[in-house]
Amino acid sequence: MAIAIPDFDYQRVAVDDDVSLNVAVGGSGSPLVLLHGFPQTHLMWRHVAADLAADHTVICPDLRGYGASDKPAARDAGTYSKRTMAADVVTVAGRLGHPRFALAGHDRGALVAVRAGLDHPDAITHLAALDVLPTLDMWDVLHGAGAAVAFHLYLMAQPPGLPERMISASADAFFGHFLDLWGGNPDAIPAEVRAEYLRASREAVPSIVADYRASAGIDVDHDRADRAAANRLTMPVTVVQQDWGAVLGYDADALWRAWAPDLAHVTTKAGHFMAEEAPTEVSRELRLLLAR
Repeated sequence: MAIAIPDFDYQRVAVDDDVSLNVAVGGSGSPLVLLHGFPQTHLMWRHVAADLAADHTVICPDLRGYGASDKPAARDAGTYSKRTMAADVVTVAGRLGHPRFALAGHDRGALVAVRAGLDHPDAITHLAALDVLPTLDMWDVLHGAGAAVAFHLYLMAQPPGLPERMISASADAFFGHFLDLWGGNPDAIPAEVRAEYLRASREAVPSIVADYRASAGIDVDHDRADRAAANRLTMPVTVVQQDWGAVLGYDADALWRAWAPDLAHVTTKAGHFMAEEAPTEVSRELRLLLAR
């Protein structure tokens, strides 16, 4: 890996018999795990991680199937379920000596973080989600022409074969489309970091598609089961997101509050890649969360 978070140590941490994650660790103090989104790697946290490492032990893994972490073949729907990926995160933190930790995720990483909070409430002290809705709600609010903004969700929900071939045939154009469209400040992702995101994504098409396919199937089943059982996030939760509710016609605060009674819901003027576009704002919100 040519690019690294300065002053962070890198190691591989086994989470399963055949799966190890690439993990960057820096700082000292109470532990905080940061999970990246699509189409990125742990490097998206480079500014926020460096800031928070002044007061915390900051742990930044590449999710399974992404970056320099292992990319197991999808043996079944569970290989890339958020339940499995959340268990990876809890295992990583535990093997680094942190059975309890705060957790923040962006985009795909936020979905993993929410699942970790629901499945492992005794392990997660605080939880932050950046620019997503919970999986079940995400599908519920997408309808009509407005759903076109999420065309990639529908493409990668298709059975194995066609999505992988289509994306692999023009991987840089596909992944670069989202880096260009979703960002509010193109200068926030320097050329060398963008190139690393594209390289990492290009080399992980099957596992990225499997991650998204799980979110159209098994992840929805898990969310439905939790909703039916009235399971909620019991820890303090902060959500930072663009005002997608105003665009697509839903009340984001109300949707999140149904899952997280102890909620701080914040809208930002930054683009989707807010940890890179507005790292000071994101760091501030995380510090406020950790003080609750």
